Amino acid sequence: MKVDHELDVRGLNCPLPILRTKKALAGMESGQTLRVLATDPGARQDFPAFAEQSGNALLTQGENGGVFEFVLRRR
Repeated sequence: MKVDHELDVRGLNCPLPILRTKKALAGMESGQTLRVLATDPGARQDFPAFAEQSGNALLTQGENGGVFEFVLRRR
């Protein structure tokens, strides 16, 4: 999947991954995609809820070796 931007928030705990994601999305154009890499276990629940509340689309989510990956599309 092609992504336009990537944000590495590994090592940060709630609420920082969501806050940095919100800031990154605000600087993007509508339709662009953002890959976020996080290690906070709470991110599994936080990112789907954030996407629903903010109106941004959560395209994919997964985990590999304790690193959670989320791809969002800017509304």
